[in-house]
Amino acid sequence: MIRKLNSKKLTVALPKGRLFDQTIDIFSKAGILDEDINSSSRKLIIESDDFYFLLVRAKDVPTYVENGIADIGVAGDDVLIESDPDVYRPVDLKIGACSIVVAGLPESKDRYFSNPTSIKVSTKYPKVTKQFFGEKGIKVHIIELYGSVELAPLVGLSDYIVDIVETGRTLRENGLIVIEHIRKSSAKLIVNRVSYKTRKDKLFPIIDKLHKFLDKGE
Repeated sequence: MIRKLNSKKLTVALPKGRLFDQTIDIFSKAGILDEDINSSSRKLIIESDDFYFLLVRAKDVPTYVENGIADIGVAGDDVLIESDPDVYRPVDLKIGACSIVVAGLPESKDRYFSNPTSIKVSTKYPKVTKQFFGEKGIKVHIIELYGSVELAPLVGLSDYIVDIVETGRTLRENGLIVIEHIRKSSAKLIVNRVSYKTRKDKLFPIIDKLHKFLDKGE
């Protein structure tokens, strides 16, 4: 629909939920967006005066941007590491802050630090997991899950999990602990490479306003 209209508006791919609301808030405060955007709508495409907002799954944002369906999008480092899209990443929006960690039952901590040669890990992030343990020289059997990975160590599916945590509350409520931090993660503005060159008149002012707003908040 959007491409058939040949619209002059920018198309923005955003994840549903809190990151959508936080992004809209930053766009408003940075002077990029002058309208109220209702994220509670069931619409998958929300139109404003200057933008089309596509509401998609977090993992799908890079796909829409890399393939040119969206000019820009917002995705966390956890998603970007896994998909490794061919896009520009000009702005760290400093929202969606969390950590990617190794977690498990308290009694599994000693074994983890006793230099095991192989372990089983459940995760939504197989690429991050493989790279992290590969650098440690540990052979890892990855069990990819899409739901609540915290269940895996509780029922013996795996020794550990690799997941993102914000407050650690879910881990604590399920009797798990953080065993090792892998890296921090935050949301980035990503830009389609073709759009970056052909729509710079619209994109560069947005990037500039975001930088000025975020730098002011430091």
